[in-house]
Amino acid sequence: MAHAALLLLISSTVFVGPAVSFYGASMTFMPGNRYPDGTVEMHFYYRESGKLPCDPQASWVCDSGDCGVLTYAEPDITDQDRSGQILWCQSERHMTTNVSGEEPFTLRGSGCCWANNVNDVHEWMLRSLVDTGRRSDTRTTNRSPVSATIPNIRVPQNCFQSLHLLVYDPDGDDVRCKCQSCHRHPNILLDEDSCTLSSNGTLDLGLHVFEFTLEDYPASNITLMNGDGISFRNPYNQTASANPAPLSQVPLQFGVEIQTPVHSCEPGVIRPSFLTPTPLHGDVQHAAVGCVHTITIRAQSLGHSTFDFQVSGPWNMSKTLRNASQGITEATLTWTPQESDLHHHVPVCFAAETIQSQSEMRCIVIAVAKLRVLSGEAEVFCEDNSISIAVSKASLKGIDQNWLQLRDPTCSLTSNDTHILGTMSLNTCGTRMEDSGDFLVFKNEINSFEDPNKVITRRSQVKIGFSCQYPKVASVSNHYTNKKSDYIFTESSFGTFSYSFDIFTNNNFSSWVDPSLYPLEINLMDMLYMGIAAHSALPEVRIFVESCRATPDDNPYSALFYDIIKEGCIMDDTVEVYPSDPRTYDFGIHAFKFTGGYNEVYITCSVILCAEGNSNSRCAQGCLREPSHKRRRDVSKETARHYIKQGPFRVVRQTQHSAAASENGGSLHVSAGTGVFAGLFIISIAVMVGFLVYKAKKTRAPDRMYLMSNF
Repeated sequence: MAHAALLLLISSTVFVGPAVSFYGASMTFMPGNRYPDGTVEMHFYYRESGKLPCDPQASWVCDSGDCGVLTYAEPDITDQDRSGQILWCQSERHMTTNVSGEEPFTLRGSGCCWANNVNDVHEWMLRSLVDTGRRSDTRTTNRSPVSATIPNIRVPQNCFQSLHLLVYDPDGDDVRCKCQSCHRHPNILLDEDSCTLSSNGTLDLGLHVFEFTLEDYPASNITLMNGDGISFRNPYNQTASANPAPLSQVPLQFGVEIQTPVHSCEPGVIRPSFLTPTPLHGDVQHAAVGCVHTITIRAQSLGHSTFDFQVSGPWNMSKTLRNASQGITEATLTWTPQESDLHHHVPVCFAAETIQSQSEMRCIVIAVAKLRVLSGEAEVFCEDNSISIAVSKASLKGIDQNWLQLRDPTCSLTSNDTHILGTMSLNTCGTRMEDSGDFLVFKNEINSFEDPNKVITRRSQVKIGFSCQYPKVASVSNHYTNKKSDYIFTESSFGTFSYSFDIFTNNNFSSWVDPSLYPLEINLMDMLYMGIAAHSALPEVRIFVESCRATPDDNPYSALFYDIIKEGCIMDDTVEVYPSDPRTYDFGIHAFKFTGGYNEVYITCSVILCAEGNSNSRCAQGCLREPSHKRRRDVSKETARHYIKQGPFRVVRQTQHSAAASENGGSLHVSAGTGVFAGLFIISIAVMVGFLVYKAKKTRAPDRMYLMSNF
């Protein structure tokens, strides 16, 4: 229809000359007005990254269908390099067109050239598929997936593990990431569901180019009404032989610059690490037209100062920086949405910049409404393994509780005379865990919902986001009155749990030595009784002690060490393990000291908590003589490896009494001068010196290599 409308659409800035400056681009679109004659107004938001000068290079054409007449606003710079090297910039351009709405259409942008890259890619092409038909589920035109990236992504060669891209759909559709160019990168894997790039090998130094297409598919079967015709759209089924047609397609192209290796990939050392209250990746924030919206970003880098934050956002978003102590830099982003931004879902991506490196990239979405979303007044209670929320009914006047739900609607809310109440564990009811850098944050929300069969509503929209944050390692005094719980951790699926590591006076393991009496003085060959226990509110978990290592100082990376337990295998012949419950590991060992004039011993153990009954967990594997038999851990079935420490123990002159006690299997004897009973493990090295010297010569080199790779 209307073949005269198949126009050549050229941007106001046409690419001329073979400039090598393209760094990537993204596009999102949303419908505007639907007029009585059936025409639909469509809004396109196009971001392009490249080297300065920051003028868009895209030459847009109508590739198929009725594209109408595309009009352009002048491009605006959203951010640019402030390192003094004039390396990059990003611009945004708003484009509109009115179309008949009777058939899908395709816009295509192309140009040359990509910045110099390892695969020698030159030309680039952007493609957007738009269907303006009325959806049967939302009763409006489809909105595209929302995504973006910062202009210049850079990662040290030895630190590239994964890159999480933003994938958000305003209609709640399933978004798939397709990457026709990823085959050029043999060590890159793409998870199309989460839109995550990961590496299974080393990437070459230089710029790696990625050309993505984002496609959205409905969560259930729907129809699209175009003029007098109806078309069907089905959910994406990866196992089905027939590929369903997507609702839309939009481009996402970017480069990743692989830089020379650095000596540490630990966040916060060379690469900046984000700190709270920095938004988490994938967060959706809500803003209102005419109201200032503020985003606070904090990053820490101990090695090099953060001089800027790259930001990909709307053109009129401002940024101010403030330096704090301890290598912390704070950025405040402010943006006031205009009437033209109404109903727009705006992607915002950011990363902290140092001269040598860059933090991870995080992206969020800002949803713009006419008025502020009701948030209510709520009190949140953060327990060790659960979250509770109490929302004041007085702050939500006129809101029917029956139209409120948690992120997972199968979890119910309750109420009393004054409050709406909800309680959930850290891994149920849609609660999500995010790593904010210094904290693990568990998030959920209470939302209002509508009758899907109704076109109108008279209820205000309600969104009450709530969260609990837990430090990755916390002081016992912050959580427990039990003074034995010296190590506290929080992980998704396991909540907050702790370990205690104690020395006991005998093999009954009923009376432990007060840690305040350390350093503990012991006699060689005394039997030391030690116990490691896990404390968790979950009913069916078990502990696994994967390794225990002795060192002459409190540095677990010490070049001098002695393995007591390694890969779950007992390495010392004097170790005796006693029967205990699944949450406890009780054992004894003959006391020892290091040769060479060392009088102190420290013990560091790595422990794992597993769900009971899982035959594939590390706990179920037990002793592994061959490390190659290990497999990738299941984070829903076991925790990460955590390290706990005991000591120091000081060896005193052996007495006749202590020697006799050792021979008879007696309890730990502590010299009368200290009045103390035992400390964590301490192991016998002074016995059979000739044997130990021989053993040290055989095992010291591999043991030290193992220490560096596992501690």
